This record gives sequence, C-alpha cells and structure tokens, in this order.
Amino acid sequence: MATSCTASEVMMVAAAREIEDRSVVVAGTGLPLVAAVLAKRFYAPNAVLVTEAGLVDFDPLLPLYSISDCTASHGTSYACELYEVFATFVGRGFVDVAILGVADIDRFGNINTTVVGDYQRPRLRMGGAGGAPEFLAQSRKTVLTMRGGHFVETLDYLTSPGYLKGKPERDNTHHFPLESGPQVLVSRKGVFRFDAETGEIYLDALVPGQSTESVQTDIPWRIRVAHDLGVVAFPSDEEIDFIRHFDITVSLPRRERTVPASRRESGKMGA
Repeated sequence: MATSCTASEVMMVAAAREIEDRSVVVAGTGLPLVAAVLAKRFYAPNAVLVTEAGLVDFDPLLPLYSISDCTASHGTSYACELYEVFATFVGRGFVDVAILGVADIDRFGNINTTVVGDYQRPRLRMGGAGGAPEFLAQSRKTVLTMRGGHFVETLDYLTSPGYLKGKPERDNTHHFPLESGPQVLVSRKGVFRFDAETGEIYLDALVPGQSTESVQTDIPWRIRVAHDLGVVAFPSDEEIDFIRHFDITVSLPRRERTVPASRRESGKMGA
C-alpha cells in the first residue's frame, strides 16, 4: 500500500479525472495512455480507448511501446487501419477526448513537439506531430499532459494548433469545430484551463505543496489565476498502486518533490 506519492502520480490522476464515462478517447503513448487506462479502471469504465494506429476499445496489460503495440490487443473489440481512425472517428467528430503530451506550449495552447531552436539546425529534435494536430483540431475536448516541457512566449515551431492568437482567431478560421480546442493542461505543479472567450491559459488548481509563486517561476508571462483557486485531490492508495503496477516509470524520481501522506489535501478542480 502506498504511503506517499510523487507529483507525476498526482498529475496522472488529475488527468484521468477529466475523462467522463462512455467517452471515446484517443490517447498517445506514454503518460497520456497511463491517464486513459487509469480513467477506465477508476472513473470511466465504459470509456472506449482508441490508438492512432487502429486498436479500438482496448484494455492493455502493459504500457505501449508504440501506437501499434500488440500488447494493446488484449481485450480489443476490433482493429482497423490508421486511415480509418482519422476517417471514421476523428474527421467525423466522434472523438470526445484526446489526451496528448506537450513539450513546449504558449499562452493560447499552441504546442511544439517538433524542434527546439532553428528547424534546420535544432538544439533538439523531438518526435514530431503524429496525429496530434488532427486530434487537437477535431476532438471535442483535449487534455494535455506536461511532465518535463516548458511554457514559452513564442514557439520555435508550431506543431499542433491551440487557439492560435486567441479563441476568436481559431473560430474565425472556420477550419475547426467550435467546441474543439485544448481545455485542460495538467503539469506536475498544477491544473490549468483555458478561458472560454479568449482561449488564454490560467491556473485553476495547485498540486499539494505548490504555490502560485512556484508555478509562476516556470512561466515567462504573468499567469492568470482562478478566483477560486483549488487544490488537486490527492490520489487514493489504490490509484497509486495501480500506476506503479502498470507503469513504474511514471513513479521513478525526476527531480521532483515527494508528497507525504501526512500532507494530503483535496479541493475542487473546477473554475
């Protein structure tokens, strides 16, 4: 039984709680998948999990190494081609929730997962887009996870569109469903949401042990804070044990503070 947890474990549970039951959920590998599987086990047992490569309604025994890992075929209702995922689910508007990882993000939820630095001579070349631009563009709700990424004023490369320069600009392009776009960003310090009118990100809830000052140190602009700023609910022992059994890499130290059970706090997460 767990007696303490890491900020990354708090982060995974916070992301999982954003998934409603009976949702169609597309999740990337890594942390997004952990959050999706955690949600299905504890909060949304009837959620339909889908991989970009075409595994539909799966229940993986182990973390996936890729979007087509055969491990995910356990309990799968059926499998289709990657093209069918985008044509049948994404393009037709049937994805309720997309869970995506973030490297760099700006104040309007635009994402870079391509390069750090100049595109031709980057300091770091990352995994790239995959299906993230389409998922972020078409899904009714997008939950973003950021474990080791950065808030930046200006992206080195725009991989996936958030609200562009603000929600009115995204709406006026007429290329995106009006209800689409990033809604939640979960980091190791807090839960952030996006203003319904402007599309600008704001701090909605703190991970236990964090403060608005500690969050601000990571953000190059003055972050807006919800008037009723909450505290992210501490995971249960069952949730922590599940994460460590399913994917221990989430729980391994990453220069982060461990939150002892004696400091467990809970609070609402809505703005």
